[in-house]
Amino acid sequence: MPLKCVAIDDEPLAIHLINTFISRFPDLELLQTFGDAVSGAEYIKRNEVDLLFLDVSMPDISGIDLAKALVKKPLIIFTTAFTEFAFEGFELEAIDYLLKPIDATRFTKAVNKAVDYYKYKNNSPSSPDDACIYVNSEYRMMKVVLKHIEYLESMEDYVKIHLEGAVPVLTLMPLKRILEKLPAEDFKRIHRSFIVPVKKVRSLQNRKIKLTSVELPVSGSYADEVKLWLKR
Repeated sequence: MPLKCVAIDDEPLAIHLINTFISRFPDLELLQTFGDAVSGAEYIKRNEVDLLFLDVSMPDISGIDLAKALVKKPLIIFTTAFTEFAFEGFELEAIDYLLKPIDATRFTKAVNKAVDYYKYKNNSPSSPDDACIYVNSEYRMMKVVLKHIEYLESMEDYVKIHLEGAVPVLTLMPLKRILEKLPAEDFKRIHRSFIVPVKKVRSLQNRKIKLTSVELPVSGSYADEVKLWLKR
C-alpha cells in the first residue's frame, strides 16, 4: 500500500513541484494539497495521513506550530528556505527537511527515508540482517543497521554510536533510552558509559571487554552480570 500524503505550503510553485515529484513515486499517493495551514490541519484530523510535506513559514500559522498541535501525527518532511528551523524540526522528530528550491535528488532521499521508516514502524524485519533502529542525528531521522554497530558510548546528553567502517552517529538521547530501543538479548550495558553487541565480544579480562578493534572497561556494578551473559 502506498503512503498517503498531504502537502501544505502557501507557495503555489512549491505545491506544484511537490505534486510533480510525488507522482514519480509508486510508494506515494497524494491525497490533497493545501495553501494554508488551518485547512490542512482540519483535513488531517478527519483523514488517515501517513506522510506530510509541511512548509515551515506560512502566514496563518507556522508549520512548526501546526506540527506541535497535531494529535494524529503523520511522518513529517519539512520544507523551508531557512536552515535555522532545522533544530525545531529535530525536536519534533521530523523524518527530514528539504531546503527550497527543492532538489529532485534530495526529495528522493527524503522520501526513501520516510518509506523505510514507515516499514520499520509497521513491520518486523524479514531477517536479522535487516534489523535496525532510527535515531535523530544532524536534524534528521537516521537509520542505523544493528549489525554495523561496534559499540555505543554515552557523552553527557548524547550517545555516540560507533559503526564498523563508517563515521559514528551522534544522537541527543540518554544511554538508557537507546538501550530500550535495542534487542535485549543482543546488546548489553557494561558500564555507565558503554553498551556493546554481545556477538562482537571477543574476551573479558581484568574488567576489560575486548571487541574487534577496541577494549572497553567493565564497571564493578556490571561485572557479575557481564560474566553471566558471557557464559550463555
